[in-house]
Amino acid sequence: MTEKKLILVSRVISSIVTPFYLPMFGMIVLFMFTYLGMLDTWIKLRVLLIVYVFTVILPTYLIRFYHNYHGWTPIQIGSKERRMVPYVISIVCYFVCYYIINLLHMPHLIGTVIMAALVLQVACAFVNLRWKVSTHSAAIGGVIGAVIAFSFLFSFNPTWWLFALFFMSGLVGTSRMILRQHTLVEVVMGFAIGIVLAFLAVIYYRNIV
Repeated sequence: MTEKKLILVSRVISSIVTPFYLPMFGMIVLFMFTYLGMLDTWIKLRVLLIVYVFTVILPTYLIRFYHNYHGWTPIQIGSKERRMVPYVISIVCYFVCYYIINLLHMPHLIGTVIMAALVLQVACAFVNLRWKVSTHSAAIGGVIGAVIAFSFLFSFNPTWWLFALFFMSGLVGTSRMILRQHTLVEVVMGFAIGIVLAFLAVIYYRNIV
């Protein structure tokens, strides 16, 4: 594979597996493996729409507008100092999503996924004050941590899910390094933060609600 094709594939992977899809994937896992699968189809679609709007569409386009306003290149965007405002945008959007879910009195497990994603965003933002970490790797690590936690809570076998997710995490981490957005240390650090915090957030929040 030529260098140009390798970069193109890496960009595609980074665009598809964005940090913002963690809550959406969490919702799908809940609807497939927990009692939430018995909810009315309209309720599930409404939840997915709310989560998609506030954790994917809004942060994506607000951050894109912020970057375009400053006219930054992809390399310039990746600097540690310029990542704080996007983190703040994401955190605010996730918090609003969590607030709306609670306002509509949705099952607390739905709030668990949003809370785990919110905790992950806040943690990455604080770490970013000192070190730059890969939020892409943190997100895919967060998905793995959440799946493991839910497999403990609801006693389902996550083997094939974990196999696919670990494979995907390797692709994501490699793509971020190929695009020169992160080093190996930043990718590994982000992945570790994601898997540990998402697992703890799901287990802890599930026990206190």
